[in-house]
Amino acid sequence: MTHPQRDLIAALRSDLTAAGFTVSALSGLWGPDADTALHRNQRVPALRALARLRSTLGRSTATATLAELFVLGLPVAPALLAEALPSLGIQGAAELRLISSVDEHDESVRPVADLRPYSFIDQLGVGSWWIMSDLGELSLGHAVGEDHVLGVGGASLTLSGLMIQRTVDSALDLGTGCGIQAMHAARHARRVVATDISARALDIASLNAELNGFENIEFRLGSLFEPVADETFDQIVSNPPFVITPRAEGVPSYEYRDGGMVGDALVQHVVHHAGEHLAPGGIAQFLGNWEYTHAEAGLDRVQGWLDETTDPVVDVWVIERDVQHIDEYAETWIRDGGTTPASPQFDRLYGAWLNDFEHRGVEQVGFGYVMLRRPDAASPATPSPLRRLEQLHGPLGGSGSGLGAHLSDCLAGHDWQTRRSDAELAASTLVVASDVTVERHYWPGDDDPTAMILRQGGGFGRQTPIDTGLAALVGACDGELTIGAICGALAQLLSVDETALLDELLPRVRALLDDAILLPTAEV
Repeated sequence: MTHPQRDLIAALRSDLTAAGFTVSALSGLWGPDADTALHRNQRVPALRALARLRSTLGRSTATATLAELFVLGLPVAPALLAEALPSLGIQGAAELRLISSVDEHDESVRPVADLRPYSFIDQLGVGSWWIMSDLGELSLGHAVGEDHVLGVGGASLTLSGLMIQRTVDSALDLGTGCGIQAMHAARHARRVVATDISARALDIASLNAELNGFENIEFRLGSLFEPVADETFDQIVSNPPFVITPRAEGVPSYEYRDGGMVGDALVQHVVHHAGEHLAPGGIAQFLGNWEYTHAEAGLDRVQGWLDETTDPVVDVWVIERDVQHIDEYAETWIRDGGTTPASPQFDRLYGAWLNDFEHRGVEQVGFGYVMLRRPDAASPATPSPLRRLEQLHGPLGGSGSGLGAHLSDCLAGHDWQTRRSDAELAASTLVVASDVTVERHYWPGDDDPTAMILRQGGGFGRQTPIDTGLAALVGACDGELTIGAICGALAQLLSVDETALLDELLPRVRALLDDAILLPTAEV
């Protein structure tokens, strides 16, 4: 979709490229410690580094000027900005709503938008973009507005890392915000529809798409699935406004995070209706919160939502990554809006949050990932839909950036094993995934281990306890011997009944395939 200010955006792209306005360039300007401080919303170390640079060079570079204006949110001299944006110019920057309007008498130019580089590695390789969003509280000096358009935050990075990047015809980004997920999806989807309830968000997302050269994204205004009422997609991704916010007078309702519903009802709505918009073989992935009460655990609550859906054939995988006490949850999201702790406003909002939770009997809030999948009519059907709800708290394996590929491997392993009988599985050959190691623990002086653990280096970093039989089977899975042949040899070695051993180990082999710890030989 072509942006109406295409020529101005092309000029901006040219200037940013010429200035070398990249993530690595910014890190080079102020160093890793200042980078870390910026993530804590502290800009003094970065400012000190820029001052030292100007003192050394006797001038400011284009990259430093752009960084000071758009990343640190501080005014710069018009002459410096004109030098940094020679193609776009000051007037062009004002027309794109990057800076406030200026005249010849102004001694400084102030930003009205955040514009910063963004880099990533996904399943398709290395990428880098520029992302425009609204100024945060660091630049504003006060809490953000309720129509604030957020840039790339922690939840955005989580979802983009989860995204399964298979080639598809169509994708939907539900609640696109600044457009970051739509652009990630556009790397592997022929066309993308991005929706949002905020017209401002769509304007900014459209500019970001144009700035970064995407022409296959269509933007639509509306709430949740309303803009795509009768359509289906091969992929749906969403970082929905899932934050649980009191519906009380005087409590800000931020469009980027608050869906306007009570409690976790918005996530429930997405769970209920996402499957209706999946084409055969389609996958939906989204983030969410769910409440814990004294009477119901969070994943039990999600299971209840699934039981209420009218589409029982859709596969479901829910992973809870964290649980917060209501006190911590309230503090996190009040600070997120830019309200200063210990201020009267903070205390008032804190009280409203806790009153809401107490009124509804909420004690904790869970956070995690939800994946839905509609079976592909062209593929052999599995005996029953996948229903997997699990808690995986704690650190991820590796960097967490390859979760999308890992989830895809897990789904492939699940499909492969569920379509095979025990006899067919026993006749198959498997291999151990390359990131899996065995950890053995011994009592001092003992020859035999007291505990053995399969440790997954990537993915979710699973740690699976195993016994002697399963350890021996996994160790022999080199793609040469069948599972049945391995079990036959083990039965002789351990002096046990071969059939009984096979019956014991096959379900555990299926579980290891579900977790991509074991892989079918054909998948290697």
